[in-house]
Amino acid sequence: MQDNDGSDAYDVIVLGSGGAGLSAALSAARCGARVGVFEKGELLGGTTCLSSAVAWLPNNRYAREAGIVDSREQSLAYLESLSHGMILPELAEAFVDTVPELLDWLDTTPLKMRLVAGYPDYHPERPGGMPQGGRSLEPDLFSFIDLGRWEDKLVGVPRRMTVAETPIGGGTGHLPPEVLEQRERDRVEGLGRGMIAALLQGCLDEGVAVHTGERGVRLIQDESGRITGVRFEGRGGPHDVRAEHGVVLATGGFEWDERLRRDFLRGPMAHPATVPTCTGDGLRMAMRVGAQLGNMREAWWAPVAVLPGQRANGAQAVQLVHRERTAPHSIMVNRLGRRFTNEATNYNALGGAFHQLDAHDFDYLNQPCWLIFDADHVEKYGAFGAAPGTDAPEWVVRADTLADLARQIDVPADTLESTVVHWNEDVRRGHDSEYHRGESVYDGFVGDKNRYPGVESTLGPVARAPFHAVQIHSSTLGTKGGPRTDADGAVLDVDDRVIPGLFAAGNVMAAPTGMVYGGAGGTLGPALVFGYRAGRAAARGAVRAAEPSADTAAAPLRPVSLA
Repeated sequence: MQDNDGSDAYDVIVLGSGGAGLSAALSAARCGARVGVFEKGELLGGTTCLSSAVAWLPNNRYAREAGIVDSREQSLAYLESLSHGMILPELAEAFVDTVPELLDWLDTTPLKMRLVAGYPDYHPERPGGMPQGGRSLEPDLFSFIDLGRWEDKLVGVPRRMTVAETPIGGGTGHLPPEVLEQRERDRVEGLGRGMIAALLQGCLDEGVAVHTGERGVRLIQDESGRITGVRFEGRGGPHDVRAEHGVVLATGGFEWDERLRRDFLRGPMAHPATVPTCTGDGLRMAMRVGAQLGNMREAWWAPVAVLPGQRANGAQAVQLVHRERTAPHSIMVNRLGRRFTNEATNYNALGGAFHQLDAHDFDYLNQPCWLIFDADHVEKYGAFGAAPGTDAPEWVVRADTLADLARQIDVPADTLESTVVHWNEDVRRGHDSEYHRGESVYDGFVGDKNRYPGVESTLGPVARAPFHAVQIHSSTLGTKGGPRTDADGAVLDVDDRVIPGLFAAGNVMAAPTGMVYGGAGGTLGPALVFGYRAGRAAARGAVRAAEPSADTAAAPLRPVSLA
Protein backbone atom coordinates (compact mmCIF):
# COMPACT_ATOMS: atom_id res chain seq x y z
CA MET A 1 0.00 0.00 0.00
CA GLN A 2 1.29 3.46 -0.87
CA ASP A 3 0.17 7.01 -0.37
CA ASN A 4 0.56 7.76 -4.04
CA ASP A 5 0.98 11.52 -4.22
CA GLY A 6 3.02 11.28 -7.40
CA SER A 7 5.98 13.07 -5.86
CA ASP A 8 9.49 12.37 -7.03
CA ALA A 9 10.99 14.99 -4.71
CA TYR A 10 10.72 16.00 -1.07
CA ASP A 11 12.61 18.34 1.19
CA VAL A 12 13.39 15.42 3.50
CA ILE A 13 13.29 11.68 2.80
CA VAL A 14 13.08 9.35 5.79
CA LEU A 15 13.94 5.70 5.26
CA GLY A 16 12.13 3.51 7.79
CA SER A 17 8.93 3.84 9.80
CA GLY A 18 9.88 2.73 13.31
CA GLY A 19 10.07 5.02 16.31
CA ALA A 20 13.21 6.80 15.09
CA GLY A 21 11.94 7.22 11.52
CA LEU A 22 8.51 8.57 12.39
CA SER A 23 9.98 10.87 15.03
CA ALA A 24 12.34 12.25 12.41
CA ALA A 25 9.55 12.63 9.87
CA LEU A 26 7.23 14.40 12.29
CA SER A 27 10.01 16.66 13.53
CA ALA A 28 10.97 17.63 9.99
CA ALA A 29 7.36 18.23 8.99
CA ARG A 30 6.77 20.41 12.05
CA CYS A 31 9.67 22.56 10.80
CA GLY A 32 7.82 23.13 7.53
CA ALA A 33 9.53 20.53 5.36
CA ARG A 34 7.82 18.40 2.72
CA VAL A 35 8.53 14.91 4.02
CA GLY A 36 8.30 11.48 2.47
CA VAL A 37 8.56 8.32 4.59
CA PHE A 38 9.63 5.22 2.69
CA GLU A 39 9.20 1.82 4.35
CA LYS A 40 10.82 -1.30 2.93
CA GLY A 41 8.12 -3.65 4.25
CA GLU A 42 4.46 -3.78 3.42
CA LEU A 43 3.57 -2.84 7.00
CA LEU A 44 4.65 0.14 9.07
CA GLY A 45 6.30 0.38 12.45
CA GLY A 46 9.30 -1.93 12.28
CA THR A 47 10.62 -3.47 15.46
CA THR A 48 9.12 -0.66 17.55
CA CYS A 49 5.71 -2.21 16.91
CA LEU A 50 6.88 -5.45 18.52
CA SER A 51 8.31 -3.71 21.57
CA SER A 52 6.87 -2.56 24.86
CA ALA A 53 7.57 1.01 23.66
CA VAL A 54 9.18 1.97 26.95
CA ALA A 55 11.62 4.84 26.44
CA TRP A 56 14.54 5.44 28.80
CA LEU A 57 14.62 9.21 29.15
CA PRO A 58 16.63 10.40 32.16
CA ASN A 59 16.02 13.64 34.08
CA ASN A 60 12.43 13.93 32.88
CA ARG A 61 9.66 16.05 34.36
CA TYR A 62 7.34 13.10 35.00
CA ALA A 63 9.81 11.80 37.58
CA ARG A 64 10.06 15.23 39.20
CA GLU A 65 6.29 15.48 39.36
CA ALA A 66 6.28 12.12 41.16
CA GLY A 67 8.79 13.42 43.70
CA ILE A 68 11.77 11.49 42.27
CA VAL A 69 15.08 13.35 42.33
CA ASP A 70 17.21 13.11 39.20
CA SER A 71 19.58 15.50 37.46
CA ARG A 72 21.66 16.05 34.36
CA GLU A 73 24.83 15.36 36.34
CA GLN A 74 23.43 12.17 37.84
CA SER A 75 22.29 10.89 34.44
CA LEU A 76 25.63 11.54 32.79
CA ALA A 77 27.51 10.01 35.72
CA TYR A 78 25.45 6.84 35.35
CA LEU A 79 26.20 6.52 31.64
CA GLU A 80 29.89 7.23 32.23
CA SER A 81 30.08 4.58 34.95
CA LEU A 82 28.98 1.96 32.41
CA SER A 83 30.71 3.37 29.34
CA HIS A 84 33.93 1.30 29.15
CA GLY A 85 35.18 4.15 26.96
CA MET A 86 32.60 3.54 24.22
CA ILE A 87 30.25 6.49 24.83
CA LEU A 88 31.19 9.76 23.15
CA PRO A 89 30.61 12.53 25.73
CA GLU A 90 29.09 14.93 23.22
CA LEU A 91 26.43 12.40 22.27
CA ALA A 92 25.66 11.49 25.87
CA GLU A 93 25.24 15.18 26.67
CA ALA A 94 23.04 15.79 23.62
CA PHE A 95 20.87 12.82 24.61
CA VAL A 96 20.35 13.87 28.22
CA ASP A 97 20.02 17.58 27.42
CA THR A 98 17.37 17.02 24.75
CA VAL A 99 15.01 14.98 26.94
CA PRO A 100 13.08 17.97 28.39
CA GLU A 101 12.68 19.55 24.95
CA LEU A 102 11.61 16.26 23.38
CA LEU A 103 8.93 15.65 25.99
CA ASP A 104 7.59 19.20 25.69
CA TRP A 105 7.44 18.69 21.93
CA LEU A 106 5.72 15.33 22.21
CA ASP A 107 3.01 16.99 24.29
CA THR A 108 2.06 18.91 21.12
CA THR A 109 1.74 15.66 19.13
CA PRO A 110 -0.67 12.71 19.44
CA LEU A 111 2.03 10.76 21.34
CA LYS A 112 1.79 11.34 25.07
CA MET A 113 4.19 9.70 27.52
CA ARG A 114 3.89 8.78 31.18
CA LEU A 115 6.03 7.29 33.93
CA VAL A 116 6.31 3.54 34.46
CA ALA A 117 6.27 3.70 38.23
CA GLY A 118 9.05 1.99 40.14
CA TYR A 119 10.96 0.56 37.15
CA PRO A 120 14.61 0.61 38.33
CA ASP A 121 17.54 1.26 36.05
CA TYR A 122 19.22 -1.91 34.81
CA HIS A 123 22.36 -1.20 36.87
CA PRO A 124 20.82 0.80 39.71
CA GLU A 125 23.72 0.38 42.13
CA ARG A 126 26.17 2.09 39.78
CA PRO A 127 27.01 5.78 40.34
CA GLY A 128 24.03 7.87 39.25
CA GLY A 129 21.72 4.84 39.03
CA MET A 130 18.07 5.03 40.00
CA PRO A 131 16.97 2.03 42.09
CA GLN A 132 13.56 3.58 42.65
CA GLY A 133 12.97 4.16 38.95
CA GLY A 134 11.94 7.38 37.26
CA ARG A 135 13.70 7.21 33.89
CA SER A 136 11.47 4.75 32.03
CA LEU A 137 8.41 6.23 30.30
CA GLU A 138 5.71 4.61 28.20
CA PRO A 139 3.07 5.87 25.76
CA ASP A 140 -0.50 6.47 26.79
CA LEU A 141 -3.12 4.25 25.20
CA PHE A 142 -4.02 5.47 21.71
CA SER A 143 -7.09 4.95 19.55
CA PHE A 144 -6.61 3.80 15.96
CA ILE A 145 -10.01 5.12 14.89
CA ASP A 146 -8.74 8.15 12.97
CA LEU A 147 -5.98 6.30 11.11
CA GLY A 148 -8.39 5.33 8.35
CA ARG A 149 -6.88 3.02 5.78
CA TRP A 150 -3.63 2.87 7.74
CA GLU A 151 -5.26 1.24 10.76
CA ASP A 152 -4.55 -2.27 9.52
CA LYS A 153 -1.10 -1.48 8.13
CA LEU A 154 1.00 -1.83 11.26
CA VAL A 155 3.34 -4.69 12.17
CA GLY A 156 2.19 -7.08 14.88
CA VAL A 157 -1.12 -7.83 16.54
CA PRO A 158 -3.33 -5.65 18.76
CA ARG A 159 -2.15 -5.36 22.37
CA ARG A 160 -4.54 -3.33 24.45
CA MET A 161 -2.41 -2.91 27.58
CA THR A 162 0.07 -0.49 29.00
CA VAL A 163 3.43 -1.76 30.23
CA ALA A 164 2.33 -1.04 33.79
CA GLU A 165 -0.47 -3.59 33.29
CA THR A 166 1.89 -6.34 32.12
CA PRO A 167 4.11 -8.54 34.31
CA ILE A 168 7.28 -6.77 33.16
CA GLY A 169 5.87 -3.46 34.35
CA GLY A 170 4.51 -4.67 37.65
CA GLY A 171 0.99 -5.71 36.57
CA THR A 172 -0.78 -9.03 36.24
CA GLY A 173 -1.06 -9.20 32.47
CA HIS A 174 -4.82 -9.60 32.69
CA LEU A 175 -7.54 -7.00 32.17
CA PRO A 176 -11.06 -7.16 33.59
CA PRO A 177 -13.37 -8.37 30.79
CA GLU A 178 -15.35 -5.15 30.75
CA VAL A 179 -12.18 -3.06 30.39
CA LEU A 180 -10.90 -5.21 27.53
CA GLU A 181 -14.28 -5.03 25.77
CA GLN A 182 -14.35 -1.24 26.06
CA ARG A 183 -10.82 -0.93 24.68
CA GLU A 184 -11.71 -3.19 21.78
CA ARG A 185 -14.76 -1.02 20.99
CA ASP A 186 -12.61 2.11 21.15
CA ARG A 187 -9.87 0.41 19.09
CA VAL A 188 -7.36 1.45 21.73
CA GLU A 189 -3.85 0.01 21.96
CA GLY A 190 -0.72 0.54 24.01
CA LEU A 191 2.88 -0.66 23.84
CA GLY A 192 4.72 -0.53 20.50
CA ARG A 193 1.75 -0.37 18.16
CA GLY A 194 0.22 2.35 20.30
CA MET A 195 3.38 4.44 20.04
CA ILE A 196 3.69 3.96 16.28
CA ALA A 197 0.00 4.72 15.71
CA ALA A 198 0.32 8.00 17.61
CA LEU A 199 3.46 9.04 15.71
CA LEU A 200 1.88 8.01 12.42
CA GLN A 201 -1.23 10.03 13.21
CA GLY A 202 0.97 13.04 13.84
CA CYS A 203 2.77 12.55 10.54
CA LEU A 204 -0.48 12.20 8.60
CA ASP A 205 -1.87 15.32 10.28
CA GLU A 206 1.21 17.23 9.05
CA GLY A 207 0.84 16.00 5.47
CA VAL A 208 3.74 13.55 5.49
CA ALA A 209 3.56 11.20 2.50
CA VAL A 210 3.91 7.56 3.52
CA HIS A 211 5.09 4.86 1.12
CA THR A 212 5.38 1.12 1.77
CA GLY A 213 7.06 -1.62 -0.25
CA GLU A 214 9.93 0.74 -1.14
CA ARG A 215 13.45 -0.46 -0.37
CA GLY A 216 16.18 2.17 -0.44
CA VAL A 217 19.28 0.71 -2.08
CA ARG A 218 21.61 3.61 -2.89
CA LEU A 219 22.12 7.22 -1.95
CA ILE A 220 22.51 9.77 -4.74
CA GLN A 221 25.34 12.31 -4.45
CA ASP A 222 26.06 15.39 -6.48
CA GLU A 223 29.56 16.43 -7.54
CA SER A 224 30.16 18.28 -4.28
CA GLY A 225 29.45 15.14 -2.30
CA ARG A 226 26.06 16.25 -0.99
CA ILE A 227 23.33 13.60 -0.69
CA THR A 228 20.54 14.65 -3.00
CA GLY A 229 18.24 11.65 -3.13
CA VAL A 230 17.69 7.93 -2.93
CA ARG A 231 17.39 5.14 -5.44
CA PHE A 232 14.56 2.76 -4.56
CA GLU A 233 13.52 -0.69 -5.62
CA GLY A 234 9.74 -0.91 -5.45
CA ARG A 235 6.80 -2.47 -7.20
CA GLY A 236 7.42 -0.43 -10.32
CA GLY A 237 11.10 -1.25 -10.47
CA PRO A 238 14.09 1.00 -9.73
CA HIS A 239 13.35 4.72 -9.43
CA ASP A 240 14.96 7.80 -7.92
CA VAL A 241 13.46 10.32 -5.52
CA ARG A 242 15.13 13.67 -4.86
CA ALA A 243 15.76 15.09 -1.40
CA GLU A 244 16.20 18.86 -1.45
CA HIS A 245 17.47 19.14 2.13
CA GLY A 246 18.43 15.72 3.40
CA VAL A 247 17.95 11.98 3.82
CA VAL A 248 17.45 10.41 7.25
CA LEU A 249 18.47 6.78 7.58
CA ALA A 250 16.20 5.01 10.10
CA THR A 251 16.24 1.53 8.59
CA GLY A 252 17.02 -0.44 11.75
CA GLY A 253 19.92 -2.79 12.32
CA PHE A 254 21.62 -5.57 10.35
CA GLU A 255 20.75 -8.56 12.54
CA TRP A 256 18.93 -10.44 9.78
CA ASP A 257 21.93 -10.44 7.42
CA GLU A 258 24.14 -13.45 8.06
CA ARG A 259 27.29 -11.99 6.53
CA LEU A 260 27.06 -8.71 8.38
CA ARG A 261 26.49 -10.55 11.65
CA ARG A 262 29.50 -12.74 10.98
CA ASP A 263 31.78 -9.84 10.12
CA PHE A 264 30.81 -7.38 12.82
CA LEU A 265 29.16 -8.85 15.92
CA ARG A 266 31.40 -9.79 18.85
CA GLY A 267 29.78 -13.18 19.46
CA PRO A 268 27.12 -15.61 18.27
CA MET A 269 23.55 -14.49 17.78
CA ALA A 270 20.54 -16.46 16.50
CA HIS A 271 16.81 -15.97 16.07
CA PRO A 272 16.55 -12.15 16.16
CA ALA A 273 13.50 -10.85 18.00
CA THR A 274 12.95 -8.13 15.41
CA VAL A 275 11.25 -7.66 12.05
CA PRO A 276 13.02 -9.55 9.22
CA THR A 277 13.39 -6.34 7.18
CA CYS A 278 16.38 -5.36 9.36
CA THR A 279 19.01 -6.54 6.88
CA GLY A 280 21.48 -3.64 6.96
CA ASP A 281 20.22 -1.63 3.99
CA GLY A 282 20.98 1.70 5.66
CA LEU A 283 24.40 0.51 6.76
CA ARG A 284 25.34 -0.49 3.23
CA MET A 285 24.09 2.81 1.79
CA ALA A 286 26.14 4.73 4.33
CA MET A 287 29.29 2.68 3.70
CA ARG A 288 29.04 3.32 -0.03
CA VAL A 289 29.35 7.07 0.53
CA GLY A 290 32.29 6.79 2.91
CA ALA A 291 30.59 6.88 6.30
CA GLN A 292 32.68 6.31 9.40
CA LEU A 293 31.41 3.32 11.38
CA GLY A 294 31.23 2.83 15.12
CA ASN A 295 30.03 0.41 17.79
CA MET A 296 29.78 -2.35 15.19
CA ARG A 297 30.44 -5.26 17.56
CA GLU A 298 27.47 -4.44 19.80
CA ALA A 299 23.79 -5.32 19.82
CA TRP A 300 20.87 -4.98 22.20
CA TRP A 301 21.47 -8.53 23.43
CA ALA A 302 18.53 -10.60 24.65
CA PRO A 303 17.88 -14.27 25.51
CA VAL A 304 15.02 -15.90 23.61
CA ALA A 305 13.29 -19.25 23.32
CA VAL A 306 12.10 -20.64 19.99
CA LEU A 307 8.37 -21.35 19.90
CA PRO A 308 8.10 -24.57 17.83
CA GLY A 309 5.55 -24.56 15.04
CA GLN A 310 4.81 -20.85 15.40
CA ARG A 311 5.63 -18.02 13.03
CA ALA A 312 5.50 -14.27 13.44
CA ASN A 313 6.09 -11.52 10.88
CA GLY A 314 7.11 -14.09 8.30
CA ALA A 315 9.77 -15.76 10.45
CA GLN A 316 10.21 -18.28 13.23
CA ALA A 317 8.41 -17.02 16.33
CA VAL A 318 10.49 -16.47 19.45
CA GLN A 319 9.77 -15.31 22.97
CA LEU A 320 11.94 -12.93 24.95
CA VAL A 321 12.77 -14.90 28.10
CA HIS A 322 12.50 -12.52 31.00
CA ARG A 323 10.01 -13.51 33.68
CA GLU A 324 10.72 -17.25 33.42
CA ARG A 325 14.41 -16.79 34.30
CA THR A 326 13.68 -14.19 36.99
CA ALA A 327 10.84 -15.78 38.96
CA PRO A 328 11.78 -18.22 41.75
CA HIS A 329 12.29 -21.96 41.21
CA SER A 330 14.36 -21.56 38.02
CA ILE A 331 18.05 -21.50 37.04
CA MET A 332 20.03 -21.48 33.80
CA VAL A 333 22.81 -23.97 33.07
CA ASN A 334 25.35 -24.35 30.28
CA ARG A 335 26.32 -27.39 28.21
CA LEU A 336 28.23 -28.74 31.22
CA GLY A 337 25.19 -28.56 33.46
CA ARG A 338 26.55 -25.65 35.51
CA ARG A 339 25.14 -22.26 36.34
CA PHE A 340 27.20 -19.49 34.75
CA THR A 341 25.58 -16.15 35.56
CA ASN A 342 22.98 -14.22 37.53
CA GLU A 343 19.85 -15.36 35.70
CA ALA A 344 17.83 -12.33 36.83
CA THR A 345 20.18 -9.68 35.48
CA ASN A 346 19.08 -7.48 32.60
CA TYR A 347 18.90 -9.15 29.23
CA ASN A 348 21.49 -6.96 27.53
CA ALA A 349 24.14 -7.76 30.15
CA LEU A 350 23.49 -11.48 29.61
CA GLY A 351 25.05 -11.12 26.17
CA GLY A 352 28.49 -11.05 27.75
CA ALA A 353 27.84 -14.34 29.55
CA PHE A 354 26.69 -16.04 26.35
CA HIS A 355 29.80 -14.86 24.51
CA GLN A 356 32.35 -16.33 26.92
CA LEU A 357 34.88 -18.30 24.89
CA ASP A 358 36.61 -21.27 26.52
CA ALA A 359 40.33 -20.85 25.91
CA HIS A 360 40.99 -24.59 26.18
CA ASP A 361 38.49 -26.15 23.79
CA PHE A 362 37.73 -22.93 21.86
CA ASP A 363 33.97 -23.35 22.14
CA TYR A 364 31.46 -20.94 23.55
CA LEU A 365 31.26 -22.34 27.04
CA ASN A 366 27.71 -21.27 27.83
CA GLN A 367 26.03 -22.39 24.64
CA PRO A 368 23.82 -24.24 24.39
CA CYS A 369 22.08 -22.88 27.46
CA TRP A 370 19.09 -24.40 29.22
CA LEU A 371 16.53 -22.86 31.54
CA ILE A 372 15.67 -25.38 34.24
CA PHE A 373 12.50 -24.94 36.31
CA ASP A 374 10.28 -27.08 38.48
CA ALA A 375 6.61 -27.72 39.13
CA ASP A 376 6.37 -24.93 41.73
CA HIS A 377 7.56 -22.42 39.14
CA VAL A 378 4.85 -23.48 36.67
CA GLU A 379 2.14 -23.59 39.33
CA LYS A 380 2.91 -20.18 40.82
CA TYR A 381 4.06 -18.17 37.81
CA GLY A 382 3.21 -20.03 34.62
CA ALA A 383 5.71 -20.42 31.80
CA PHE A 384 5.99 -19.61 28.10
CA GLY A 385 2.40 -18.52 27.66
CA ALA A 386 0.87 -20.99 30.10
CA ALA A 387 -1.07 -19.35 32.91
CA PRO A 388 -0.16 -20.06 36.54
CA GLY A 389 -1.63 -23.34 37.70
CA THR A 390 -1.77 -24.87 34.24
CA ASP A 391 0.65 -27.21 32.51
CA ALA A 392 3.66 -25.89 30.62
CA PRO A 393 3.34 -26.07 26.81
CA GLU A 394 3.74 -29.53 25.29
CA TRP A 395 6.98 -28.63 23.53
CA VAL A 396 8.75 -27.96 26.85
CA VAL A 397 11.09 -30.81 27.85
CA ARG A 398 10.04 -32.43 31.13
CA ALA A 399 11.02 -35.37 33.33
CA ASP A 400 10.28 -36.82 36.74
CA THR A 401 13.93 -36.70 37.77
CA LEU A 402 16.83 -34.35 37.13
CA ALA A 403 18.89 -37.26 35.83
CA ASP A 404 16.29 -38.06 33.18
CA LEU A 405 15.98 -34.38 32.27
CA ALA A 406 19.76 -34.18 31.88
CA ARG A 407 19.77 -37.13 29.50
CA GLN A 408 17.10 -35.52 27.35
CA ILE A 409 19.00 -32.25 26.99
CA ASP A 410 22.46 -33.90 26.75
CA VAL A 411 24.14 -32.42 29.81
CA PRO A 412 26.02 -34.44 32.47
CA ALA A 413 23.43 -35.74 34.93
CA ASP A 414 25.74 -35.75 37.96
CA THR A 415 26.78 -32.14 37.31
CA LEU A 416 23.22 -30.93 36.86
CA GLU A 417 22.16 -32.67 40.07
CA SER A 418 25.04 -31.18 42.06
CA THR A 419 24.32 -27.74 40.58
CA VAL A 420 20.72 -27.93 41.74
CA VAL A 421 21.75 -29.16 45.19
CA HIS A 422 24.15 -26.23 45.60
CA TRP A 423 21.50 -23.79 44.35
CA ASN A 424 18.90 -25.10 46.75
CA GLU A 425 21.34 -24.76 49.65
CA ASP A 426 22.01 -21.14 48.67
CA VAL A 427 18.29 -20.48 48.49
CA ARG A 428 17.83 -21.87 51.98
CA ARG A 429 20.55 -19.51 53.23
CA GLY A 430 18.99 -16.60 51.28
CA HIS A 431 22.15 -15.79 49.34
CA ASP A 432 23.39 -16.74 45.86
CA SER A 433 27.02 -17.40 46.74
CA GLU A 434 28.12 -17.70 43.10
CA TYR A 435 26.46 -14.92 41.09
CA HIS A 436 24.63 -12.72 43.62
CA ARG A 437 21.19 -13.15 42.09
CA GLY A 438 18.69 -10.95 43.86
CA GLU A 439 21.19 -8.52 45.38
CA SER A 440 20.45 -5.79 42.84
CA VAL A 441 17.15 -3.97 43.23
CA TYR A 442 16.57 -4.62 39.55
CA ASP A 443 16.86 -8.41 39.77
CA GLY A 444 13.45 -9.19 41.23
CA PHE A 445 11.41 -6.46 39.57
CA VAL A 446 9.71 -8.87 37.16
CA GLY A 447 9.85 -11.77 39.61
CA ASP A 448 7.46 -12.47 42.47
CA LYS A 449 5.85 -9.10 43.17
CA ASN A 450 4.49 -10.31 46.48
CA ARG A 451 8.08 -10.62 47.70
CA TYR A 452 9.60 -7.56 46.04
CA PRO A 453 11.92 -5.97 46.90
CA GLY A 454 14.09 -8.64 48.40
CA VAL A 455 16.00 -11.72 47.29
CA GLU A 456 12.89 -13.86 47.80
CA SER A 457 11.37 -12.25 44.71
CA THR A 458 13.81 -14.22 42.56
CA LEU A 459 15.32 -16.99 44.73
CA GLY A 460 13.45 -20.29 45.00
CA PRO A 461 14.52 -23.95 45.15
CA VAL A 462 14.32 -26.23 42.12
CA ALA A 463 12.94 -29.18 44.03
CA ARG A 464 9.52 -30.45 42.97
CA ALA A 465 8.93 -32.73 39.97
CA PRO A 466 8.21 -32.66 37.18
CA PHE A 467 11.31 -30.76 36.16
CA HIS A 468 11.34 -28.75 32.92
CA ALA A 469 13.94 -27.49 30.44
CA VAL A 470 13.85 -24.99 27.57
CA GLN A 471 16.83 -24.07 25.41
CA ILE A 472 17.75 -20.39 25.57
CA HIS A 473 19.42 -18.68 22.61
CA SER A 474 21.61 -15.59 22.52
CA SER A 475 19.55 -13.21 20.44
CA THR A 476 19.05 -9.49 19.98
CA LEU A 477 16.46 -6.71 19.95
CA GLY A 478 18.51 -5.07 17.21
CA THR A 479 22.14 -4.27 16.41
CA LYS A 480 23.79 -1.08 17.72
CA GLY A 481 26.47 -0.32 15.16
CA GLY A 482 26.42 1.90 12.12
CA PRO A 483 27.50 5.29 10.81
CA ARG A 484 28.97 7.70 13.32
CA THR A 485 27.04 10.95 13.64
CA ASP A 486 27.30 14.30 15.31
CA ALA A 487 24.84 15.42 17.97
CA ASP A 488 22.23 16.27 15.33
CA GLY A 489 22.44 12.91 13.62
CA ALA A 490 24.51 14.20 10.69
CA VAL A 491 26.61 11.30 9.37
CA LEU A 492 30.39 11.69 9.49
CA ASP A 493 32.85 10.38 6.94
CA VAL A 494 36.09 8.57 7.76
CA ASP A 495 37.86 11.94 8.15
CA ASP A 496 35.31 13.21 10.70
CA ARG A 497 33.67 15.51 8.16
CA VAL A 498 29.92 15.70 7.80
CA ILE A 499 28.53 14.04 4.70
CA PRO A 500 26.21 16.88 3.65
CA GLY A 501 22.55 15.94 3.53
CA LEU A 502 22.85 12.57 5.28
CA PHE A 503 21.49 11.83 8.75
CA ALA A 504 20.87 8.70 10.82
CA ALA A 505 18.82 7.76 13.88
CA GLY A 506 17.81 4.61 15.74
CA ASN A 507 19.49 1.24 15.39
CA VAL A 508 21.06 2.10 12.06
CA MET A 509 23.37 4.67 13.70
CA ALA A 510 26.33 4.03 15.98
CA ALA A 511 24.47 3.89 19.28
CA PRO A 512 25.02 7.07 21.31
CA THR A 513 25.03 4.98 24.49
CA GLY A 514 27.77 2.62 23.28
CA MET A 515 27.43 -0.85 24.78
CA VAL A 516 25.16 0.44 27.57
CA TYR A 517 21.52 -0.46 28.09
CA GLY A 518 20.72 2.05 30.80
CA GLY A 519 17.26 0.85 31.71
CA ALA A 520 13.93 -0.25 30.32
CA GLY A 521 13.54 1.61 27.03
CA GLY A 522 17.28 1.99 26.47
CA THR A 523 16.77 1.49 22.74
CA LEU A 524 13.76 3.75 22.18
CA GLY A 525 14.85 6.65 24.37
CA PRO A 526 17.85 7.52 22.19
CA ALA A 527 15.86 6.63 19.05
CA LEU A 528 13.20 9.22 19.84
CA VAL A 529 15.75 11.86 20.85
CA PHE A 530 18.03 11.50 17.85
CA GLY A 531 15.13 10.96 15.46
CA TYR A 532 13.74 14.28 16.67
CA ARG A 533 17.12 16.00 16.36
CA ALA A 534 17.94 14.51 12.94
CA GLY A 535 14.56 15.39 11.44
CA ARG A 536 14.79 18.95 12.68
CA ALA A 537 18.35 19.37 11.42
CA ALA A 538 17.54 17.87 8.02
CA ALA A 539 14.50 20.10 7.58
CA ARG A 540 16.47 23.24 8.35
CA GLY A 541 19.29 22.26 6.05
CA ALA A 542 21.50 22.42 9.11
CA VAL A 543 24.42 20.65 7.53
CA ARG A 544 27.77 22.09 8.45
CA ALA A 545 30.83 21.35 6.37
CA ALA A 546 33.34 20.61 9.12
CA GLU A 547 36.87 21.84 8.55
CA PRO A 548 39.18 18.98 7.69
CA SER A 549 42.18 18.45 9.93
CA ALA A 550 45.56 19.65 8.75
CA ASP A 551 46.65 16.15 7.79
CA THR A 552 43.45 15.34 5.92
CA ALA A 553 43.05 15.87 2.20
CA ALA A 554 40.14 18.20 1.46
CA ALA A 555 39.22 16.74 -1.91
CA PRO A 556 35.43 16.57 -2.44
CA LEU A 557 33.71 13.21 -2.32
CA ARG A 558 33.16 11.64 -5.69
CA PRO A 559 29.68 10.87 -7.01
CA VAL A 560 28.29 7.43 -6.28
CA SER A 561 27.52 5.34 -9.33
CA LEU A 562 23.98 4.02 -9.54
CA ALA A 563 24.91 1.31 -11.99
